[in-house]
Amino acid sequence: MSLFLGIDTSNYTTSTALYDTTTGEMKQQKRLLPVAKGSLGLRQSDAVFHHTRQLPELIEALTSEIKPDAIGVSVKPRLAEGSYMPCFLCGEGLARSLSAVTGASLFRTSHQTGHILAALYSAGRLDLTGQKFLAFHVSGGTTDCLVCSPDSENIIDISQAGTSLDLKAGQAVDRVGLMLDLEFPCGAALEKLAEKSIRKFKIKPVIRGNDCCLSGLENKCRKMKDDGEPYEDIAAFCLAYVYETVRAMTSAAIEKYGTMPVVFAGGVMSDRIIRLRLEKDFDAYFAKPEFSCDNAAGLAVYAKLKSGERKN
Repeated sequence: MSLFLGIDTSNYTTSTALYDTTTGEMKQQKRLLPVAKGSLGLRQSDAVFHHTRQLPELIEALTSEIKPDAIGVSVKPRLAEGSYMPCFLCGEGLARSLSAVTGASLFRTSHQTGHILAALYSAGRLDLTGQKFLAFHVSGGTTDCLVCSPDSENIIDISQAGTSLDLKAGQAVDRVGLMLDLEFPCGAALEKLAEKSIRKFKIKPVIRGNDCCLSGLENKCRKMKDDGEPYEDIAAFCLAYVYETVRAMTSAAIEKYGTMPVVFAGGVMSDRIIRLRLEKDFDAYFAKPEFSCDNAAGLAVYAKLKSGERKN
C-alpha cells in the first residue's frame, strides 16, 4: 500500500489530499467556501451546495489517475455522540462512491481527529500517537484543550480537558476582523495588521477551571474601536488576548494531567504571533500553516495508520 486519499468538507473549506508513502509526498488541493462580504460564515445548505460543486474539480486537480489503496474521510466534527453537521455528508458520499468503484478501503473519522493528525504529520511527530499528549484544536468552531491517548480503534482517543464556554477563538478573530473592515475569514489579514502595532498589553484572561470565556474579547475590541484607537492596536490586542487564554488553559491542563508534549492545531494556531509566544512557554509542536487550517492531509494520514502503516 502506498496511496492514501483524504477528504474533508468542513464549514470553511473543501479539501482533498493524496499521500504517497513511497515518495513521501503529500499533495493537497483545497478551496475556501465562498462567503459574501461582511458575512461571518455560511448556512449549512449553502456549504453543501458549494462542496458539491467544488469536490469534483479538486479531485481532478489532485491527480488524473487516482486509484488509492485506502481513503480517510471526516464524517462529523468530533468523535462524540450527537456530533453532526450536514456539510460532512458531501465528503462521506464521495468517499463511499470512490471506495465502491476502486475497491479502496474506507475509514471514517472526525474533522477534529484529522486536524490533530495533520499537525502531528507536519511537525514530524506521528510517533506521539503511541503516547499521551495534549492537543489544542483552536478554530472557528472550537477552542478545545484535549487529552489524547493511543487507541487501537480510532488511532487516538480524545477527551476534552477544557473548552470555551461562549465565543470560540476563531469566531472572535473573525468578528474583530470584520469590525476592522477585513474580509472573512480574517485570520491572516488580522495578523498582518497586528504586526504593525508596537503596543504591549497586560491581559488577564477569563479562566474558569480548565475552561475559558472569550465573549469579553469582542466587547473590549469594540470599545477600543469606539474610542478611536488604531486598528493595528485593536488587532494586536485581539491576538494577544487569544494567546494569553490558550497559555492559561495549557498551564491549567498540565497542572491537572502532568507534563506532556502539546500539539497545537486549527486555523487560529497558524497565526505566527501566537505561535512564537507559545513556543517559548511549552514543549510545543505546531503544524505549518497549510496543515493547520482546515485540510484533508490528516484524513490521508488516518487512512495510512488504519491500514497498518504505523511508521512515520
